[in-house]
Amino acid sequence: MLSDYILLALKNLKHRGLRSWLTMLGIFIGIAAVVSLISLGNALDMAITGQFGTLSSDILTIQNTGTGFGPPGSTAIKKLTEHDLDLIKSTQGAKFVISRIIRIVEVEYNKISKFRYIGSMPSNQDEIKLINEELNVKPESGRLLTSADRGKVVLGNDFLDNSFEKKIRVGASIKIQGENFEIIGILKKASTFTINSVILMPEDDLKHLLKIGDEIDLIVVKVDNKDNIDQIAKDIERKLRKDRDEKLGEEDFSVQTPIQALQAVSTVLNIINLIITGIAAISLLVGGIGIANTMYTSVLERTKEIGVMKSIGARNKDILLIFLIESAFLGLVGGIVGALMGLALAFIAATGASSALGIDFKVVLSIPLLLSAISFSLLIGVLSGILPAFQASKLNPVEALRR
Repeated sequence: MLSDYILLALKNLKHRGLRSWLTMLGIFIGIAAVVSLISLGNALDMAITGQFGTLSSDILTIQNTGTGFGPPGSTAIKKLTEHDLDLIKSTQGAKFVISRIIRIVEVEYNKISKFRYIGSMPSNQDEIKLINEELNVKPESGRLLTSADRGKVVLGNDFLDNSFEKKIRVGASIKIQGENFEIIGILKKASTFTINSVILMPEDDLKHLLKIGDEIDLIVVKVDNKDNIDQIAKDIERKLRKDRDEKLGEEDFSVQTPIQALQAVSTVLNIINLIITGIAAISLLVGGIGIANTMYTSVLERTKEIGVMKSIGARNKDILLIFLIESAFLGLVGGIVGALMGLALAFIAATGASSALGIDFKVVLSIPLLLSAISFSLLIGVLSGILPAFQASKLNPVEALRR
C-alpha cells in the first residue's frame, strides 16, 4: 500500500514537473548555502588555527593594546619601551626576552612600489635562532640573517609571485622606504600567509630606517620551564601593572600564552560560524515557505481528485499520507542536490582562497554534515507539507466534487 502512495505522489510531482523543480530551487539554494558556508567555516577554522600550529608551548608574547587592524603592536598608541623590556628581563623564569618591531613599509622594485609588512630580527645570534625556530622559516634560496648582517634583508616566498613584473632573486637590491637593501635570502613557502609576505631585517637597520627610538611593538619571552608559563605570565603582568600604576582588569597591555591566543581566535571563529549558520537557515526557511505554497496550490488544483478518491473509499489518513510524501520528496531531493552543490561550491571557493591567500585552506568532506543537511531538508519538507496535507484530508468529498 505504501508503495502505491509513493508511486502516486511521484506521478503527481512529475505531472507538475516545472513547478516541482522551481519549488525545490529554494531548497537547493538553502541547503547549498548551509553545506558550503559551514564547510568553508570549518576550513577557515582549521586554516587559522593552523597559523598557531607552530607556536611553542614555552613562548609568551607581550604587547600594548592596539587601536585597529595591523601587525601585532603596530597600532598601539602607547608603545612598549626598553624600560618594559628590562623589567621583563628581571622576571624569574624568563630565559630569553626579545624585542620585535613590526611595521608596514613601502617597497620598491623594478620601479614598482607596494606596501608590505616588515619584522625586525634581534642582534644576538641565539635570539635570531630562537625567532627562526619559532617562525619555522627556512631559506628556499640564499640564507637567513645572522647577527653580523647590515643592509641586508630576507623576503617571504610571496615576493616571487611576479607582482613586481620582474623576478626577484638573491643578490638583487630592493628599495625599502627609499633606501637600498641587498636580498640575501628568500624563504620557503610556509603554511602562514604572514610569513609568506614578510620582510625580515636586522633590528638596528629597521630602527635607523624608520627613525625609531626605544619603541617596541612586541616582546617575545621564552621561559625556562613550560610548566611554569602561566605563573611567569602572571608575574610579568603584575610587574607591568605595578610599574604603570594600573588596576587589575584595566591594563593597556596583554600577556598571552599560546593557549590563550588560540582560545581567542577560536572564540571569534565560533561567532563567525554561528552567523554563517544563521544566514543559511534563513535560506532554508524561504525554501520551506516555497514548498508550503506549492502544496497549498496543489490542494486547490486537485480538489476534485481528492473528492473522487474519498468517494471510492480513500480515508483521511490516506490523503494526508499522499500529500506528506509529496512534500517530503520535494525536501529530500532538494536536500540531496543542494548538499552536492554546496560541497562543490565549497571546494571551488577553498581552492581559490588557497591560491589567493597562500594558506592551506582545505575543505574536508564531512559525511555527518551532508547527512544532517539532507535530513534537515527532509524535515523541512515534511513540516511544510503538514498543514496543506491536513487541509486536503479534511475536505468533504461532496463539496470537493462540486468545485
